[in-house]
Amino acid sequence: MIITQNDTYTILADEEDGIKEFASFLEFIVPKAYADVNLVIDLLKYENVSLEELLTFLKISNAQRAGQKSFVLVNKVSQIDRVPEELMVVPTLEEAKDVIDLEEIQRDLGF
Repeated sequence: MIITQNDTYTILADEEDGIKEFASFLEFIVPKAYADVNLVIDLLKYENVSLEELLTFLKISNAQRAGQKSFVLVNKVSQIDRVPEELMVVPTLEEAKDVIDLEEIQRDLGF
């Protein structure tokens, strides 16, 4: 796993080639090491991600959000309108940063 830390979030990227395996690994490692930080999951190397593959991140996304932390997937999904609203998916790392900044402001304001 490739880890890039920033001021308000941490980017996690897969070094291997298996999106479902990466999601399973994150379900294991995030509660232990990243439960208290905003996360960006870099999936840009995967060009044709299916909805089924994205849904493998739903459990960890829900857990992270329940802990009042952001969880944003970065991928250029072709059918973004089919992704459930519980799963935040954006096409660029810059947009992921913007989402986290906005969610931090909303949490600060009590929304």
